[in-house]
Amino acid sequence: MIFGWFGKRARRRAPAEALFARIAEASRRPALYIDGGIPDSFEGRFEALALHMFVVLRRLRELPPPADDLAQDLIDACFAYLELGFRNGGVSDIAVPKRMKKIGQMFYGRLQAYEAGFSAQDAAALDEALGRNAAPSADPAVLSAYLRAAAAGLAGCDLGGVLEKEPLFPVFHGKEAVHDV
Repeated sequence: MIFGWFGKRARRRAPAEALFARIAEASRRPALYIDGGIPDSFEGRFEALALHMFVVLRRLRELPPPADDLAQDLIDACFAYLELGFRNGGVSDIAVPKRMKKIGQMFYGRLQAYEAGFSAQDAAALDEALGRNAAPSADPAVLSAYLRAAAAGLAGCDLGGVLEKEPLFPVFHGKEAVHDV
C-alpha cells in the first residue's frame, strides 16, 4: 500500500518537474548574463531563475484549478533544486535550513516586487524592481521587455498549453525578445 502512494505522488509531480526543468534551462541562457546584465554568479543565477518562475507562476495563478496544485508542485521542485545546489556546493546539513529560509524570503520578495512592477500603470515600476534585484549594473528595460514578451506568450495558454508550449520563453536577444518560429 505504501508503494502505491509514492507512485501517485510521483505521477502528480512529474508535470511540475518537467516544467521546472524547462524553466531552469531558460534561466541559464548565456544571453541573459552577457546582454541582459544579470551577474554570472550564484546570486545572478538565482535572479534569472526567479524571473522565469515569476512569469510561469503568474500565468498559473490566473488559471482555474488544478493550476494552483501545479504551481505549488512547481515551487516545491524549485526549492528542491535550490537545496540540492547548496548541498552540492558544500553547505553543511546544519546550515542548509538557514540558507533555505533566506532564499525563500528572497524568492517571495522578488515575486511580490515583480508583480507590483508588472501590475503598475507606470512601466518604469518593473524596470525599477528589475534594476534593484536582477540587473543592478545594466539597463533593466531590456529584461523588462523580455518579461513582458514571455508573459504575452503565455497569456493565451490554458494549463495544458503552459505544460506543452514550445518554446516556453522567447529567445533573449539583448534589446529584443522574440519567440522562435
